[in-house]
Amino acid sequence: MISADLAAGRTSDRRSARPQQTRAAVGNLPTRLRPADLLRITDQGVADVLDGHYDRLLPREWDPVERWSARLESDDDLDLWLISWTPDRSTDLHDHAGSLGALTVLSGELKEYRWTGADLAVRILAAGDQAAFPLGWVHDVQHHESPAPDSLGPLHLDDDQRAATHTVQASQIGPTLSVHAYAPPLTAMSFYEVTEQQSLRRTRTELTDEPE
Repeated sequence: MISADLAAGRTSDRRSARPQQTRAAVGNLPTRLRPADLLRITDQGVADVLDGHYDRLLPREWDPVERWSARLESDDDLDLWLISWTPDRSTDLHDHAGSLGALTVLSGELKEYRWTGADLAVRILAAGDQAAFPLGWVHDVQHHESPAPDSLGPLHLDDDQRAATHTVQASQIGPTLSVHAYAPPLTAMSFYEVTEQQSLRRTRTELTDEPE
């Protein structure tokens, strides 16, 4: 179960998260759900995880090296996922094809690199922070760890030693988790790289119903 300390200040009303009325697709959007709806749904998903509604889906132990994900809810309108993030594991720059997306960080911190049309903008998302992903949003999401001044350790560590240190710290602190919603459910993702000319080049497209 997720630590009760993380649940402080949260309330749960699962029925209020999703719009009750039926709406046609808004404008050119492929779904009746708007980004604001997805933000509310992911926030409610976090509350439900903290309240233990999905304990049956959680691993007995969190892997400090490999990422993990579980589909919490799914229907024709929406997929809701819980995702864990680990050091040195990147999603690569990608979009969500014809799906809108949103996330709420449950614990830990995430770093997002987002393509602006000219370069990559960076932001840090801490526990409780949210982000919405409209159509055409290209980004890379990674685990982020803000080092405490007294825990930087020796500066002469090589890459392998630093990775091992991050693994130990992750296992001690607990998982970095976020809840993601995609509407309609994911069917494909395209991946990209930034060229030397500071343009975006698509490298591949994959059919998938699983998140980054």
